[in-house]
Amino acid sequence: MSGKRQSIAYFISPHGFGHAARACAVMDAVHRLDGEIEFQVYARTPRWFFEDSLSGPWKYHPLITDIGFVQRGPLEIDLPETLSRLDRFYPPDPVFVEEIAHAISKQGCGLVVCDIAPLGIEVARAAGVPSVLIENFTWDWLYEYYVGREPGLRRHCRQLRKLFAAADFHVQTEPICLRGNADLITGPANRRTRMSRSEVRERLAVSSREKMVLLTMGGIRDRNPSLDSLKELAGIRFIVPGGAAGAARQRGSLTLLPQRSEYFHPDLVAASDAVVGKVGYSTLAETYDAGVPFGYVMRGDFRESPVLVAFVEKNMKGMLIAEEELYDGAWVAGLDDLLALPRVSPRATKGSNEIGRFLLKVLK
Repeated sequence: MSGKRQSIAYFISPHGFGHAARACAVMDAVHRLDGEIEFQVYARTPRWFFEDSLSGPWKYHPLITDIGFVQRGPLEIDLPETLSRLDRFYPPDPVFVEEIAHAISKQGCGLVVCDIAPLGIEVARAAGVPSVLIENFTWDWLYEYYVGREPGLRRHCRQLRKLFAAADFHVQTEPICLRGNADLITGPANRRTRMSRSEVRERLAVSSREKMVLLTMGGIRDRNPSLDSLKELAGIRFIVPGGAAGAARQRGSLTLLPQRSEYFHPDLVAASDAVVGKVGYSTLAETYDAGVPFGYVMRGDFRESPVLVAFVEKNMKGMLIAEEELYDGAWVAGLDDLLALPRVSPRATKGSNEIGRFLLKVLK
């Protein structure tokens, strides 16, 4: 491929932003090693998420690559609708797979990476290029937990297990839900910060006398009683990404940001004195990397959650917050204890860097 830019196709699950965040961390790591690599991003995560996270060459191809879970809210799964969509999507239509395989061949892709969309593995096989699966869980493992309530998921578990096993290379990132025969195991993979802690706090007008708490509420608006109870607290600034439907707003101690704002989420994490929110992969990874105390809410009906919580308890400073306490504001009673926890020194080894080096070895 001398004289022609090399490309890597990246198939990303649309379930939340966590898979896209990890994928962006890996793509950024590759670009820092080889700035000429172009990524062909196949995803339904909004284009702006990649625009805000990537600086190297990439192109966006909107595509449903995966189903994941249909959710009625940030903590509630709709199993019947999930099964209905899985039935429509799997097995992948061979004609559709061939069309995408032809597209990535025309784009000059010498490698397909999947997080954790198995469609990419099928496409890679049809295109005759190697595939790399990056995961800390796979959908067959996760769906298995719900078979008792939705028996139709069993057939998808069997099918997806075969699809994932067909990947040519397998990378697992901590916290790992089910350890397998991986070619590479790394720590959490998260996006790098861009601004210093002091610069972020200055731009947010957080004084040196104030504590800053990042509240990741999954898009819950400021009408929520939990937020109303925070606005009068003195000496603490609460930063709420997704808390404003439009422009950023200030309400007493609350700074409400739109889902897409001028502030890069990893920068907000690193600038905080504590992070409070749902224990999801990208929030955990960014908080772990920054060494910030974590007030975490466990999703009781999600199989991944106990694994993530066990990782937090072993490797991070934090405290468990009950889901109902997050929504009714009762968690504030323990806020002083959370803020009193020490920060941990930033992590020297980045999982994304290890994966970036691995991908370039496979490609070349």
